[in-house]
Amino acid sequence: MKILAVDTALSGCSVALLEHDQILAHIFEAMDRGHAERLAPIVEEAVRGFDLTALDRLAVTTGPGTFTGQRVGLAFMRGLRLALKRPLTGVTTLEVIAASAMYETKQSRAAVIHDARREEAYLLLQDGDATVQQPVVMLFSDAIERIRAFGPCAVAGTGAEAAKEGLGGEFVLSGVRQPDALWVARLAQKLAPSNEAPGPLYLRAPDAKLPGGKTLV
Repeated sequence: MKILAVDTALSGCSVALLEHDQILAHIFEAMDRGHAERLAPIVEEAVRGFDLTALDRLAVTTGPGTFTGQRVGLAFMRGLRLALKRPLTGVTTLEVIAASAMYETKQSRAAVIHDARREEAYLLLQDGDATVQQPVVMLFSDAIERIRAFGPCAVAGTGAEAAKEGLGGEFVLSGVRQPDALWVARLAQKLAPSNEAPGPLYLRAPDAKLPGGKTLV
């Protein structure tokens, strides 16, 4: 299976091109802004010399993440889906972080806690291939208690270091903070293709407001 995957949902812009387990191309760039301007050039760089019509699948992160970042990756890959007539698989940012963290730490379980600001966190709990807690937003302190109840595991995400301070030594701090398209591709390979295009996963309303205090939709 040949698969092209991208991620722009959080503080990184990445692309990966895989054929089964072989990595044909992989680019990751850390960034808080500029995903829309950077995505097309790094995809072009990654697939240079590769025939896109040879692709079997496409994959992208759906969120949670920044509102602009989520839309950039999804819009780009939905466009490729239509142009190439290939199935597009969506996976969550937190699932991707969890898979990478379990691989890095050699742990079979992972908790992903990502700083969502406002003293809140995005949380996911993963036990092997099973998601025990789907992505959710909650108070950061409550997320730590949820991880404690989950039990020993790898802890990853931008909130991992702060969370580890309140957890015991049986919890393993992972160095994984952001999703990476390499793991988007690896996860998507395990999923059945869908005829439907994935949409964004929003866990709360945007911070930005329209004139008069109306919320952006």
